[in-house]
Amino acid sequence: MSYHNAVLLQESVDGLNIKEDGIYVDVTFGGGGHSKEILKRLGKNGKLFAFDQDPDAINNAIDDERFVLIPENFRYISRFLRFHRIKKVDGVLADLGVSSHQFDEAERGFSIRFDGDLDMRMNQKSKISAKEIINNYSEEKLAEILFLYGELRNSRKLARTIVHERKNAPIETSFQLKEVLKAFLPNAREHKILAQIFQAIRIEVNEELEVLKEFLQQIPNLLNEEGRLSVISYHSLEDRLVKRFIRTGLFEGEPEKDVFGNSNEPLKKVGKLIVPPKEEIKINNRARSAKLRLATLK
Repeated sequence: MSYHNAVLLQESVDGLNIKEDGIYVDVTFGGGGHSKEILKRLGKNGKLFAFDQDPDAINNAIDDERFVLIPENFRYISRFLRFHRIKKVDGVLADLGVSSHQFDEAERGFSIRFDGDLDMRMNQKSKISAKEIINNYSEEKLAEILFLYGELRNSRKLARTIVHERKNAPIETSFQLKEVLKAFLPNAREHKILAQIFQAIRIEVNEELEVLKEFLQQIPNLLNEEGRLSVISYHSLEDRLVKRFIRTGLFEGEPEKDVFGNSNEPLKKVGKLIVPPKEEIKINNRARSAKLRLATLK
């Protein structure tokens, strides 16, 4: 099995409008699919930096003098690029979410298909795992996470059940959590509800929405004139943040206007929303929820 099938590969890299001698960043390296496609289009003087905090991804590093893999979270994109004496870039690509490899490794705890340790850490050095959240967070905090990040209307009942059951014994594996919540998992909707529950916990473990916000806020100062941002998201929480930041430069509220009624949004969208064609979804089912948005400096 391949490490990860890159979603919207051609479309996302096309969206970067690559210059042969440009400097580009792939902030979610994973199996290296997008990075390899970018390198194909770069000339000998081009440069590609990639980020990935998952130690498993480091094994996929590409042997190419134009390529540098930075084993860090992309929330620190500007800091680590400055370390490499890079202040501005011509394009940034982000393929958000969990890689196929992370889903397929049972012991990582990302998948509802396998019984694995409740981990879900993308960075294995992180202190807080899914197990810590499930067994130690208060009922109120658990309910808040399940509601905000899983968009589950019965979040309070779910949280109450988890807190009640963990008093009897710690909840340590994926299937234990599934068993604890079986009363809320009707056969017809079990997969969907479990996916929402696991998504909520995973987002909290990895601070995914905070990371995305910090990353997006750095983009206007990082892009060269005519530089491009290419972002693939997989659920509405991410996509709303990306869409809103491209439109307004903010995550909530509306931009202030000057006395002439003009506002100062840093980015502008390029083209329309792009989703995978049916053929790609047939080959790679995980592409079904992908949405690609492109932007450049205003």
